[in-house]
This record gives sequence, structure tokens and C-alpha cells, in this order.
Amino acid sequence: MNKPVEQVTMNDAPESQRTNGRNSLLLKAVLRFPNSGQEREVRVRNLSSGGLMAEAPVQASRGEVVEVNLKNLGWVTGKVAWVAESRFGIAFDCPVDPKAARQNISTGAADENMPHYLRKLNNQAQAPKPPLRRI
Repeated sequence: MNKPVEQVTMNDAPESQRTNGRNSLLLKAVLRFPNSGQEREVRVRNLSSGGLMAEAPVQASRGEVVEVNLKNLGWVTGKVAWVAESRFGIAFDCPVDPKAARQNISTGAADENMPHYLRKLNNQAQAPKPPLRRI
């Protein structure tokens, strides 16, 4: 069970309530601390337009400025909002599109340099699936 390292008091003010929907996912990202130049790989557990929750054995403190390199979004700046053992939350400075981080990085056209067996697998993965049958 995770125990909070820092206690955060919550009130009922509108600015303290979450208004952004969070997408649960498992995504690798790079976390950078601009003050020290240190970079670490982290696992993003959920992502919204206003922030994320990540997991990694890092020494971060609440309020510390960080940058996160997210797939399809690039480097996003923010501040550490909370820390609890190996998990922590980051509040972004500017909103992002969380759905963009889930999209595949591709041009949509088949790459001629890609081996035929990989092209075939890509085509199979993108083909519509038939509905499941109840037996």
C-alpha cells in the first residue's frame, strides 16, 4: 500500500477539484529535471490535459519544475504536484491533447523499406475486426 510522503490538504474550492477526464494507460516517457539536467525513464499510469501520474524511483519534491517527453507530444513542462513513494503527479503548465499520446506514430502509407512480413502484420492490425459471437 502506498503511503503519502507529503500530506496535501484538499478543500472544496472549485480550483482544487479535478475537472479534466483522465485516460488510464501504460506509456513510457522521459522525465527531465532542468535544474540538475538529470533524466530518468518513467511509466505514465494516467494522463489528462492538465497533468499525469507517473511511476519511477526518483527523488522529486513537490513544486519542483520538470519536463516530460511524451510520445507524439514532445517535451511538456510542468511542476510536481504530489509525491507518494515511487509515484508522483505532474501538473502541466499548458494543456495537452491526451489522445495524441495514444496514437501510433506513422504516416499512414506503407513504408517501402519495411519488410513485407511486417507490412502484412501492420495491415492485419489496422483491418476492422469482426464482431464477437456469443456461443
